[in-house]
Amino acid sequence: MMEQKPASLIQTLTKWLIPLAAIVALGAWIYIAPPGLMGKLDAIGYAVCHRLPSHSLFIGNIQFPLCARCTGEFNAAAIALILQGFISRKKSKLPKRGILVVLVIFFLAFAIDGSNSYLALLKQSYGSAFMKIPNLYVTTNVTRVFTGSGMGIAMASILFPMFNQTIWRVPEDKPALEWPQFGLLVFVVLLFDFGALSNFDAILYFIAVLSTLGVLALLTMVFSIVWVMAMKQDNAFEHLHQLWLPALAGLTLAFILILGIDLFRFNLTHTWTGFPGLTG
Repeated sequence: MMEQKPASLIQTLTKWLIPLAAIVALGAWIYIAPPGLMGKLDAIGYAVCHRLPSHSLFIGNIQFPLCARCTGEFNAAAIALILQGFISRKKSKLPKRGILVVLVIFFLAFAIDGSNSYLALLKQSYGSAFMKIPNLYVTTNVTRVFTGSGMGIAMASILFPMFNQTIWRVPEDKPALEWPQFGLLVFVVLLFDFGALSNFDAILYFIAVLSTLGVLALLTMVFSIVWVMAMKQDNAFEHLHQLWLPALAGLTLAFILILGIDLFRFNLTHTWTGFPGLTG
């Protein structure tokens, strides 16, 4: 086993500064976010999603924190990260070519449905300037949920092995997803998609929470990778408990980003819902 290098002064300081920064960032975000659990979830969704009511799912009269597309996307990403965390552990290779082709198809479906939906939104909001451009079909919240889920699977399927490549001292040189695991993942995500389109409040609340946590999970993983690289700790970790500081740094940076976007957008629009002028 390689001998661990003594911690530098900067690394020692970060063990104290990062928890303090986390408290400050989280406290500031809690202060500016709307009250209640759903209000806090809304404030997370607000940083990454347009939150147009017409493009969103509802629990009774309560709008989801994320639009239908983003709900599918981040819900699927959360499920994919959880599943890979249990079955793939330190596997660090990208999926094989066949699965990558499917992921590209998922991405294209997301892009086509999103562009088609955005064109319809422009027509409804701004009228004749866009009327001559034909829509391919009528985009609905059903197509938004399913195409968003495909994108969420694609993002998490790429990010998870990249995370393992960066973090672990001895990553496992195997694909993080093989066909059986990929099939299971798609099946579970489809079940959750149908749950999101159901009328069962308990399921809808759970999906609303899970999809919002998916936002935090993705941002935290990305910023954790950035932090590890900035601190020159690539491939320096052997055990999960050693990741507490990079993970906390990633979460802190995620909340700083969310806080900054929330403040900018709210000061610009003065609403926690959609953008004024976009009728959808």
